Amino acid sequence: MPVPEKAKVKVISVADMIEQYVNVEDSLRFKRSQEEPLNVNVIKDVVTTEVIAEKIREIKPTIVESVKKEELVIVPKVRKTHPLPIKKPKKEYGIYRVESGDVLGRIAQKFGLTSQELLALNNLDKKSTLRVGQKFKIPLPQKTVDSISSATYVIETGDTLLSIAYKFNIEPKDLVSFNHIKSNTIIREGKKLSLPLPHIMKKIEAEKKRLALKKKAEAKKKKLAEAKRAKEKAKKRKLTKHKVKMIRGFGKHKLRVTATAYSSHRGQTDSTPFLAAWNNRIRPGMKIIAVSRDMLTRYGLRNGSRVRIGGLKGYYTVRDKMNKRYRKRIDIYMGVNRRRALRWGRRSVMLYW
Repeated sequence: MPVPEKAKVKVISVADMIEQYVNVEDSLRFKRSQEEPLNVNVIKDVVTTEVIAEKIREIKPTIVESVKKEELVIVPKVRKTHPLPIKKPKKEYGIYRVESGDVLGRIAQKFGLTSQELLALNNLDKKSTLRVGQKFKIPLPQKTVDSISSATYVIETGDTLLSIAYKFNIEPKDLVSFNHIKSNTIIREGKKLSLPLPHIMKKIEAEKKRLALKKKAEAKKKKLAEAKRAKEKAKKRKLTKHKVKMIRGFGKHKLRVTATAYSSHRGQTDSTPFLAAWNNRIRPGMKIIAVSRDMLTRYGLRNGSRVRIGGLKGYYTVRDKMNKRYRKRIDIYMGVNRRRALRWGRRSVMLYW
């Protein structure tokens, strides 16, 4: 079967149709210095898609079928409207109460303000004095003001370490280290976190510095005390050495002996308590000693020898001798003071002669 030939279709746009069927007069013009009135022929019939389609059918019926509906739509004029005013959210204000030791600059710095801004916000001037308990209006929510004042934050639903750190403008790692926790620690609602805010860190640094200075002062004081003790000890040692030198300079011999004490009583001597060996007469107050016989025969002491006894002042003279059963022994004369002799008892001393 032969294929029928396609009908040739001519497409006419809406703009062409309007130019053909609508008569538009010129707009208002200025002629020299006078206005020329607009001469417009008012079109009584409203041009609609149906009118245009009817006119086109009169010319050629097949054209209407090919014209798209969108090309026949007359766009209505849109009326300009003013946008509705956007309501700005109300700014929240919190209250801060002045504490002991607060100054205006520190309060302003604590909340990220300047002193002038804080004064202007609270209708104050530079000459105003602060009182403990005085209220300051702060441009932050009350919860935030309380958290910054106490440097603690109570965890709420949906909080994370990162969100808390960004909320108070601090580094997350500082928040983690300050609370001695790990970055992956699960935080629970209702628990408290300490905030490493600048004013808190400054206070901690000042306290550390104060403790360091105190520790340094105590160390210096301790060092001075030790030096003083060492000096006194050296002085004492020097005096002791001098004494020893003096004692040693007294003679060439020294011997450690056992020293006892006696008094002029018949129970401690014989029937003649004031008469010593070699017929030496003794009396209370004299610095004399009795020596064992080996001290006379072996170590070179004799009647009238002058000796020094370690720990006792002055010089003692050998005026008596002891029983032959004693060895390396001396007996110190205490006069008639029997109690003093008993208090002395028995001691080990160095003897120099």
